[in-house]
Amino acid sequence: MNAMSPAGLPRADLTEYRAVFISDTHLGTRGCRSDFLADFLRRTNCRQLYLVGDIIDGWRLRKSWYWDDGHDDVLRQIVRLARSGTEVTYIPGNHDEMFRSWLPMGLDVCGIRLRQQGEHITADGRRLLIMHGDEFDNVVRYARFLALLGDWAYTVALEVNLWFNAARRRLGYPYWSLSAWLKRQVKEAVKAIDRFEGALAAEARKRGFDGVVCGHIHHAEMREVNSVQYLNCGDWVESCTALVEHHDGRLELIDWAAMNRLSFYQPRPVRVPQTV
Repeated sequence: MNAMSPAGLPRADLTEYRAVFISDTHLGTRGCRSDFLADFLRRTNCRQLYLVGDIIDGWRLRKSWYWDDGHDDVLRQIVRLARSGTEVTYIPGNHDEMFRSWLPMGLDVCGIRLRQQGEHITADGRRLLIMHGDEFDNVVRYARFLALLGDWAYTVALEVNLWFNAARRRLGYPYWSLSAWLKRQVKEAVKAIDRFEGALAAEARKRGFDGVVCGHIHHAEMREVNSVQYLNCGDWVESCTALVEHHDGRLELIDWAAMNRLSFYQPRPVRVPQTV
């Protein structure tokens, strides 16, 4: 499938993939890098696009509404891909769990299919199970209060991270993720990530899959766990990563911010209230 310009000629600025997997964009939060994500989608073409959960952050939107033009642009780019022939599959996560009640209806909205889980077969024949992964997170599954508390703490860390990097930028230092560093330093968090990866790999192996694609823990990873390929898309909050499949079946994790030397500290436009 070749993307065309309005004049009917192939667009040289588009990168072609066989499949693209993104997760944890958290549209509806100030930490979402909707500008980077819209840029990635605008410059990407693929046969299949998988939205692997937590695309819209219903938890945050229920508390306070935040939505800017960048968030609208992300949705426009997804719909554009769907209308141009890309098969788009949306697998809700825990932050957009409000869509899970719609799953029994088998909805197809603007060419976007809503599914509980998915299956993808790579060009070289590997079967991949696709799921958000919160089903295997004991904190989310069994202690919702702790999960919500963790969400609050994570939001605070991201706000601190923004100002921290503003100071680093003024001093001439490159971007450095404080929130990611804090997460790596907590031993229990590292153990939890290992348990999470092991649980998903075991589930995929039990069901006869060669690998599993997931999100949820905001930790991009591609490695083999007990003979099963574990593939985590990462996120578009503290990093900007996506899993892509090339036309020969090769899988790759790409870091959009690093590839394009994008700065995470970009002041948001201030909206002036209109008067009548």
